Amino acid sequence: QVQLAESGGGLVQAGGSLGLSCAASARTFSGYVMGWFRQAPGKEREFVAAITLSLGSTYYADSVKGRFTISRDNAKKTVNLQMNNLKLEDTGVYYCAAAINVATIQKGVAGSWGQGTQVTVSP
Repeated sequence: QVQLAESGGGLVQAGGSLGLSCAASARTFSGYVMGWFRQAPGKEREFVAAITLSLGSTYYADSVKGRFTISRDNAKKTVNLQMNNLKLEDTGVYYCAAAINVATIQKGVAGSWGQGTQVTVSP
């Protein structure tokens, strides 16, 4: 099982930028699909973005396309989420996840989850 740890959350004004990082501990890191999810207060956790570690193929929720960029560094075993032009509705706890394929992670099914990092976007 993969151990995941997020970092980089914080408070930012609307229109600003913030970067999140997820460090993974796994012997075979490149075989996974990694993703980011978020959960706003009173709402269900939702898919944000995913990346295949082998080819670097990326997938995004419509709500973040053009604003968020997911990337990976297989040597460092990290997955990053660069968030630009942040909106109030981007506020929430952001979770890193690891899954076996894109289809399952987009459905919110993952084998490993991080503990989450808070992102708050203020007016």
